[in-house]
Amino acid sequence: MTLRPTLAIALVLAATACGRNAAPPPAATEASASAPAVSLSASAWALPIDTVAAQPDLVASADGRVLLSWIESQGGEHRLWLAQSRDAGRATWSAPVQVAAGADWFVNWADTPHVMATADGALWAHWLRKSASAPYAYDVALARSADDGATWSEPVLVNNDGTSTEHGFVSLWPAADDRLGIAWLDGRHNATASTDAHAGHEAHGGTMSLRSAIVDAELRRSDEVELDRRTCDCCQTDVALTERGALLVYRDRSVEELRDIAALRRGPGGWGAARTVHPDRWTMPACPVNGPAVAARGSRAVVAWYTAAGDTPTLKLARSEDAGDSYAAPRVLDQGAQVQGRVDVAMAADAVWVLWLREDAQGQSVQLARYAADLSGEPQRLELARLQGRGRATGFPQLALSDATAYAVWTDVVDGRPRLQGARIVAR
Repeated sequence: MTLRPTLAIALVLAATACGRNAAPPPAATEASASAPAVSLSASAWALPIDTVAAQPDLVASADGRVLLSWIESQGGEHRLWLAQSRDAGRATWSAPVQVAAGADWFVNWADTPHVMATADGALWAHWLRKSASAPYAYDVALARSADDGATWSEPVLVNNDGTSTEHGFVSLWPAADDRLGIAWLDGRHNATASTDAHAGHEAHGGTMSLRSAIVDAELRRSDEVELDRRTCDCCQTDVALTERGALLVYRDRSVEELRDIAALRRGPGGWGAARTVHPDRWTMPACPVNGPAVAARGSRAVVAWYTAAGDTPTLKLARSEDAGDSYAAPRVLDQGAQVQGRVDVAMAADAVWVLWLREDAQGQSVQLARYAADLSGEPQRLELARLQGRGRATGFPQLALSDATAYAVWTDVVDGRPRLQGARIVAR
């Protein structure tokens, strides 16, 4: 099934505005005589990167900053960079700072670093570091900066089990003014690191589990707990803050190989029970490398995810009005063989924004939709970009909201090299 023509805008961004292959600003064109009252307008968003880069992360902090991180890889060494914008609408960026560098990193198209800011002004960043020669033996390294990124602490390992297994697919959230919450997929129950059995990694003899911990300003861990003993091996996790605590979403895995989306919330008394967001009953014998996304505001939350239940690729959204205790029947946003998923979601007071990828005979494209806050009615839609790259190389696009404006960042492959591109989208 193809996208329904519910928006009077189609937009293509061909290249990043600050790269050497820059394209002119995109233009909106009318596609229907019956446009909705609210329309979307997008423009190129200049990024502070003029070199080969991939694995982006994009976060809007509570104090109004937009944080952008990425990895630059060259000659066997990898570098994690971070830039900040306090006025994203004007595309004003701080000078990028190097968070960390190393030749022993695990760098992957799907399992990528993340950054976060806490209310005390500290910045946090994680990346993945190899622990053995096996293909998927790596640990989660975490560092903190108390001086706005000028200097960074010595990294600590979030997982301390000492096994040469997989640890990654991390989510971060502010747990207090000076503490960070962190959740990750953990392979300590596997006897050996996996071999490459599919697009990511799979089937270790044991199972991947979901764990979480709290880290303080001295990088000391506490409250570590195993949340789920059996999860999908290599689907991203995500987290959002509700008024009743952090809501964590992930792809579960039953003994029958059902790979549906689950969620659980951490309140004052700790983590509650996991709940299935919707019983798709997708039977999948391997990891799809396609995790869920969640956004929240007060007691409202929205979960977005990909499923191929019934052999039909589908992108779904489900809302919760009680901070994740229950979920309404999902809305289908996109469906058909062209749907790749790789979804991100963000929430404003009056709207829910969704970003995802499609791929057809002409190549991949970055898609955007904007729903009413309660997901009612038809969304406004944009095609943000047609990509030169295909497959895994384009990674996972990122979405953030700041001052009611949406910002998107994605990876394309230009002249055989990964480049980051950006767009700024407003509703009028």
